[in-house]
Amino acid sequence: MLYPEERQQAIAALVGERGRVAVTAVAEQFGVTTETVRRDLAVLERAGMLRRVHGGAVPAGALTLVEPGLGERHSTRSEAKRAIASAALDLLPGSDGSIALDGGTTTAALADLLPPDRRLLAVTSSVPIAARLAVAQGITLHVLGGRVRGVTQCAVGESTVRALGDLRVDVAFLGTNGISSQHGFTTPDDAEAAVKRAMVRAGQRAVVLADSSKLDREHLVRFASPEDVDVLVTDDQADPEVVAELEKAGIEVVLA
Repeated sequence: MLYPEERQQAIAALVGERGRVAVTAVAEQFGVTTETVRRDLAVLERAGMLRRVHGGAVPAGALTLVEPGLGERHSTRSEAKRAIASAALDLLPGSDGSIALDGGTTTAALADLLPPDRRLLAVTSSVPIAARLAVAQGITLHVLGGRVRGVTQCAVGESTVRALGDLRVDVAFLGTNGISSQHGFTTPDDAEAAVKRAMVRAGQRAVVLADSSKLDREHLVRFASPEDVDVLVTDDQADPEVVAELEKAGIEVVLA
């Protein structure tokens, strides 16, 4: 039987090696109760050695408050994002249907691929996506107002959320910074999360477009639980175990 300090050091080492540990698995490994493990994790979090998340812990730097800028994200995993956007075309409503497009590089890739022969009403909070769709054939564009965040170039704030509260679209397409089968869909900024949350509610169906690097990651603010999202479209590099967990949580997963 290890002393508490020895066990805590061993747990910290496990988190560093594995990137994430579950409370139940640690309790079984060390032959202690889950309550004991949670106390150990609290001690280690106060010491800055890890960060607790729903059901376990991750390294201290795993939950970042820093968002990459839009230009940086455009150059990251661009082929996977285009493949995801192409697969998402099958989820579009028919002609004269309506969609909402969240900000982000993968939703922007979808905006680029919208079929010109299908009349659609498109709602977006994203300035770059609005600029694309303003000249797109067959698109009736509705731009959401609000304060524009420089990092994401999206409108946020009370007026943006209020406007979405009055809308109902066939399909809402959203991006995300993190996806977890237990905690759901997360983003670093609370204002951004509020708009995403309202967009999920505005859609008869909610579809998240995210490359596989977002899987099994958690950020500061949750905007949707697993049960709030109907479909996740990701790339074929997604970890099969993580995909299985998401499907078990009730999300349809489409691999592009």
